[in-house]
Amino acid sequence: MTIDPGAVLPPRPPGAGAFARLAATLVQPILGRVVRRVAARHASLFARLGPHQGTDFVIDPVEFPFALHLRPDPKALLFRAVPRDALPVAGATIRGRFLMFLELLDYEEDGDAAFFSRDLEITGDTEAVVRLRNALDDVDGSIAEEAAAMFGPPGRAILGHLRRKYSDDAMPGGER
Repeated sequence: MTIDPGAVLPPRPPGAGAFARLAATLVQPILGRVVRRVAARHASLFARLGPHQGTDFVIDPVEFPFALHLRPDPKALLFRAVPRDALPVAGATIRGRFLMFLELLDYEEDGDAAFFSRDLEITGDTEAVVRLRNALDDVDGSIAEEAAAMFGPPGRAILGHLRRKYSDDAMPGGER
C-alpha cells in the first residue's frame, strides 16, 4: 500500500554529489554508536516488530542532504546515512522534517496527527511503519535523550537547542 498525503513538505535538497557523501560519511560513526546503544538497552523493540525486523526503512529528513537507512534486524542491525542517489529499495519510507522526527521520538508529537496534517509522508508498507512506531512507543524514556546523553554535556546542549527550535517554530507565526 502506498500513501502520499500531498505536497505540504518542502522538496528534498539535492542528495547527490560530494557534499552528500561527505555528510553521510561524517555522521555514520554517530549513527552506529546510537543504534548499538539503543538496541542493547531496548532489546524488546525487536520482538514488537515481529516479521518487520528485516524490513528496510528509509527515514528521510527533508532538510538533510542524505536519508537514513534502518534495518532493525537484531542479527544484522543496520542504521546508516545514505546519499539520496544511493538509497536502498525500501519496504517503507517515512519522510518529514528532522525536528518532527525528534518530536516523534520524544513522544511529544502524535504520528497519526502528523500524517493527517501532512507533516509526515509515508510510502510503502504501512503495517511495518505502524509496528515500528508501536515498538518505539513502548520504550520507557526518550531515545533522543539517551542518544544525547551518550555525548555528554555537548550532546544534551544540542538536543536542548533542537527542542527549543522546534518549540519556537511551532509558536504563532512559525510553521511546523
